Amino acid sequence: MIEFAGVAPISPGMLVLLFSVALLAGFVDAVAGGGGLIALPALLYAGLSPLQALATNKLQGSFGTFASTLNFIRHGQIDVTFMAPAIFLTFAGAAVGTLAVQSLSTDFLRLFMPFALFAIVLFYAVQPDPGAHDRHNRIGIWGFSLVFAFGLGFYDGFFGPGTGSFFTLAFILLLGFNLVRATANTKLLNFTSNITSLTFFVAGGHVVWSTGLVMAAGQLIGGTLGAHMTLRHGARLVRPLVILMSSLMAIKLLNDYFAS
Repeated sequence: MIEFAGVAPISPGMLVLLFSVALLAGFVDAVAGGGGLIALPALLYAGLSPLQALATNKLQGSFGTFASTLNFIRHGQIDVTFMAPAIFLTFAGAAVGTLAVQSLSTDFLRLFMPFALFAIVLFYAVQPDPGAHDRHNRIGIWGFSLVFAFGLGFYDGFFGPGTGSFFTLAFILLLGFNLVRATANTKLLNFTSNITSLTFFVAGGHVVWSTGLVMAAGQLIGGTLGAHMTLRHGARLVRPLVILMSSLMAIKLLNDYFAS
């Protein structure tokens, strides 16, 4: 048995389970987002407090988004120079959101976001080929960054569920990216907001490092595999998984809201 301060003893078998869960979460997150829906309940099941679970989830999730982002960069799906304004403003938004959540209520978002996610599901379900090809952009990168990168960065730091789904849809509708390119750039901004939030959690001493690093190893593998499968199979793989994960997140949020 392995013990950590403030955490119930964690057996080697549980650590193996957490590694496996993180691998799956990293794969799913790289393809469609929503990896936290898989990893966070596992951390709570392992005996971490809600705050420790949130913080440790940001640690392990950062490794997965880093792995998938790096893979997408290597395959030419991300132009880091072009995305620099969005990276900076996602960082700023996530920092403000992480600070704001300490003093503001999330009640409105807890009720509103499930319906926003269902709207995303409907969009992908009724569109014959959402993001099948690059299209003309409706907004410049600075306009996108000031409104959507900052706004969704704030949302991820403040609340979080569905951030990847919202980013991907924004890339498709506003910057004209195809679905694979939108997914790739979403991982870049997810990584940015994850690292920002993680910094604040580390400062507060809430991260359970040993558990998080075990899961990080799984995330590295899962994120790399997920990015590879996205590049190989494109919208045929991404679209159904986006619909599935967005639906599951919406159902979970509604259930959590009415159960509280």
